[in-house]
Parts: sequence; structure tokens; C-alpha cells
Amino acid sequence: MDGLTNTLSLAASEEGGGSFLVSPGLGLMIWTLIAFLISFYILKRAAYPRIQEALEKRATMVADSIDAAKHTREEAEQLLQEYRERLREAREQADDIVHRARQSSERFQEESKAEAKRQREEMMEQTRRDIDQETRRALAEIRREVADLTIAATEKVMRKSIDDDDAKRLVEEALQEVDFSALGGENGK
Repeated sequence: MDGLTNTLSLAASEEGGGSFLVSPGLGLMIWTLIAFLISFYILKRAAYPRIQEALEKRATMVADSIDAAKHTREEAEQLLQEYRERLREAREQADDIVHRARQSSERFQEESKAEAKRQREEMMEQTRRDIDQETRRALAEIRREVADLTIAATEKVMRKSIDDDDAKRLVEEALQEVDFSALGGENGK
């Protein structure tokens, strides 16, 4: 290894004491500048427009995404507002339905009570009519029985047969003497 180090130091000392990169010459600097300018020109003509175009597309996409996000957010807020409005309307309708159901229930109960009362009164009236009819029928039967008994008793007492005119007169007199109003409960009417 010592031999290699000696060879390098000899080559450095022969050229003037250093590396050409550490102390470049004027020609190297000019060629480096020309190569840089040519590379810059090629990049400016070929790569930079494509890079600029890609950056502009990206900026446009970002701006469009922001606009779309704003639009989507506005739509979401509008839908949320519509949802809240519909929910409020649904609650109002539900409250209205419950209120109407209660009113309908109360009205049905009142109508049922009124109908039951009407039917009860009709039944009571029918019962009164039936009782009055039975009372009149019973009184008519009693009158016939009294008339028959009166005629039979009169025939026995008189030991003869009575003609129709005498029978009518006797029955009417007997019926006037009997108080039928007490039998029929007619004294309160």
C-alpha cells in the first residue's frame, strides 16, 4: 500500500500540486457552463411545460375538488334542513293524528252513551206500553167477568131469564159501582 500512496503523490506533484476538480481551469468552467445552459434549455423546452401543465391540472383538480366539496356540503346542509323540516311536519302530523284520535274516541264514547241511553229509554217506553196494554186487557177481562157474574147473579135472584136490554142496563149499573181506576193504577194518571 505504501507503493500506491507514493505513486499518487508523485502524480500530484508533477501536475502542479492538486486535483483538477479542486482547482479547475477556465476551459473546464466554460464547458461546464455550456453543458448546464444546454441542459437548462432542453429542460425548459421539454420538461418544464409538462411539469407546469401537470401542476396546473393538479391545481385545477384541487380547486374543482374544493368546489365540489363546497357544493356537496351545501347540498348536505340543504338535505339536512329538508329532513328537519319533514321531521317537524311528521311530528306535527303525528300530534294531529293523536289529537283527532282522542277526539274521535271521546265522540264515539259520547255517541255510544247517547245510543245506550236512547235504547234504554225506548225499552222503558216499550215496557210501559206493554204494561198499559196488559192492564187494559186485564181490565177488559175483569169487566167481562163482572158482567157475566152480574147477569148470572141477577138471573138467580130473579129466577128468570133476562132479556138483552135488561142485561145491558144491569151490567152498566154494576160497572159504574165498581172502581176500576183503583185496579188499573189509573188514579195517578
